Amino acid sequence: MKFLRLLLLFISFSTFAQQGGMWIPSLLEGMNEKEMKSLGMKMSAKDIYDVNKSSMKDAVPQFNGGCTSEVISSKGLLLTNHHCGYGQIQSHSTVENDYLEKGFWAMNLAEELPNPGVVVTFIVKIEDITAKVLENTQSLSNEAEKQKKIQDNISALNNSLPKENWQENKIRTFYDGNQYIWFVTETFKDVRLVGAPPSSIGKFGSDTDNWVWPRHTGDFSLFRIYADKNNRPAEYSKDNVPYTPKHYFPVSISGVQENDFTMVFGYPGRTQEYLPAVAVEQLVNELNPAKIEVRDAALKVQDGFMRKDKAIKIQYAAKYASVANYWKKWIGETKGLKKSNAVQIKRDFEKDFMTKVTNAGKQAEYGNVLSEFEANYKAIAPYALSRDYFIEVVMRNTELLSFGYRLYQLETIYTTRGEKAFNDRKANLIEGFDELYKDFNANVDEKVMEQLLEIYATKSPKEFLPQEFVNQDLKAKTSEIFKTSKLTNYNGLKELLNGDAKTVLESMNKDSGFVFVKMLAEAYTKNVVPKYEELNLKNTALQRTYMKGILELSPKEARIFPDANSTLRVTYGKVKGYAPSDAVYYSPVTYLDGVMEKYIPGDYEFDVSQKLIDLYNKKDFGIYGENGKLPVNFIGTNHTTGGNSGSPAIDAYGNLIGLNFDRVWEGTMSDIYYDPAICRNIMVDVRYILFVIDKYAGAKYLVDEMKVVHPKKKKKTK
Repeated sequence: MKFLRLLLLFISFSTFAQQGGMWIPSLLEGMNEKEMKSLGMKMSAKDIYDVNKSSMKDAVPQFNGGCTSEVISSKGLLLTNHHCGYGQIQSHSTVENDYLEKGFWAMNLAEELPNPGVVVTFIVKIEDITAKVLENTQSLSNEAEKQKKIQDNISALNNSLPKENWQENKIRTFYDGNQYIWFVTETFKDVRLVGAPPSSIGKFGSDTDNWVWPRHTGDFSLFRIYADKNNRPAEYSKDNVPYTPKHYFPVSISGVQENDFTMVFGYPGRTQEYLPAVAVEQLVNELNPAKIEVRDAALKVQDGFMRKDKAIKIQYAAKYASVANYWKKWIGETKGLKKSNAVQIKRDFEKDFMTKVTNAGKQAEYGNVLSEFEANYKAIAPYALSRDYFIEVVMRNTELLSFGYRLYQLETIYTTRGEKAFNDRKANLIEGFDELYKDFNANVDEKVMEQLLEIYATKSPKEFLPQEFVNQDLKAKTSEIFKTSKLTNYNGLKELLNGDAKTVLESMNKDSGFVFVKMLAEAYTKNVVPKYEELNLKNTALQRTYMKGILELSPKEARIFPDANSTLRVTYGKVKGYAPSDAVYYSPVTYLDGVMEKYIPGDYEFDVSQKLIDLYNKKDFGIYGENGKLPVNFIGTNHTTGGNSGSPAIDAYGNLIGLNFDRVWEGTMSDIYYDPAICRNIMVDVRYILFVIDKYAGAKYLVDEMKVVHPKKKKKTK
């Protein structure tokens, strides 16, 4: 049976050997370029990344720190996902003028809406500086000292490495601390909303279809980058002008077919492909189930209120989507890891690794790594579980508790760094809380807190919790806090923070909400944090050693890519269907027919506007249709994760063919284990995007601004 499993694994990896992986764009020449061309790419690695002249990297900025976007016109027109721009669309919406429900389209530059605080960041240069970062660290045996020296080196290099005065230096670690790369970046701070479809298109299927295939979502929105008269980054000003990019993507209406080459370019957030089996086992059996349970409870409460009250629905739209996104992802990830037998596959890999260690005579360097992993992960288990419960309940999903925790951090700053640092943070908090309270509803949050505190008290390891918390009537305590605490509204918060440090601290420590949060936070800080950090530091050092061993002992042709860390990456593959289970096969393209099949009048997830229905019935698809049908979404074998939302899907010639926005549910475990048989990324077909802009919204001037191409037609006529 084991032989059969390994044989199937070998066949699977042989078949898809050139797909999967998140590669650094400056290092594509060689193996990666050869692989990409074997898959059908017609470009060169220099077309993708070139430091001396314009290349594709100059058209792919990170969007607001968490998503990806791409420039699609000579006037700085920017495309990203609807869910990436959701917060901005929401902030411009009111009950009377709801852009989430109706959509928004600026019909000229003057109508484009500014978004204070929203930024896009371009990569100017990428260079390996590992030797400089690790200088004078080899002789240090203490891990904490080694990390401090590395950080000191990074700080010095950030200040000394050359850049223009409007640029930034950023140094990031790769391969678990075995490589360090320097990025020079440019950040533009005037980003205006140009267009967004209604949620019935941009969020069609909502939470039910999230992480699911077949998908029928027009998940896109349009922004524009503005710059100063010198085409450089500048804060918002009416005098700013549309940015002239170094490169922008032509938009192809040729469409896709199965086995077409696809490349996705973007900023994947975080993967952990090289975790040991024991860590994955802990994630599957303990940590993911805990986080899922907390978010499930919070979502049920929020959903109940949102369905009854339109104002709350708008108020909580972005928050609910954010909480639900990873809740569902963790469910799919856990199922996928179990189904693909990832733990056993990793154990088999580890057995092979130890054979290589022995054969190479490297027992002194790597012989104890895996046994130490086993011991450390067993020791860290209750602390890791406690940490996840605290983060999910106190810091993320109960807003009043999260507000109180920020004040607890403020008190800690006064204790550790003095009054000046306290006052600086206080001023920032007052400003930041204004935005947070705009979307806060005390009635909703009270019911969320009731549910989550019950889970925290009964499921988090009790030995680390305050005794007075475990023994309390938590429902009564929650009711008391929401009746008496000043944390329930912005004016009350400002009252608490009014005055000098001594006055503020006295006020906070008389507030019922703050006192309750402080009790939980102090117990967590004392009982969980020190031991968790101690053991986690050991695991970090072990992971670096393990990764070094993998790199050192693997054959030259091994495809060992670095984990994602929110830096610019390339992933390549093909348009491809898949078989998620016995007797089930999914084709790689969906059409507008599927939207109409899912249509439920009045449903908040599957409603469809009359205008879209009319266009469908008339088959009025313009040049964007294909054989009387309108493509909506397609899937490929590109290896993506969070942060790739909004990434351009690029064809063999460097044209935009789609917009990445999701993964299939069965393959969400690709952050930890990429299975080429079932891992698929989901993209909006660019023809659907153009159809919505042109035919649905009547904003054809935006399509005219783009460079629309038809390479397959051109190839055919030749």
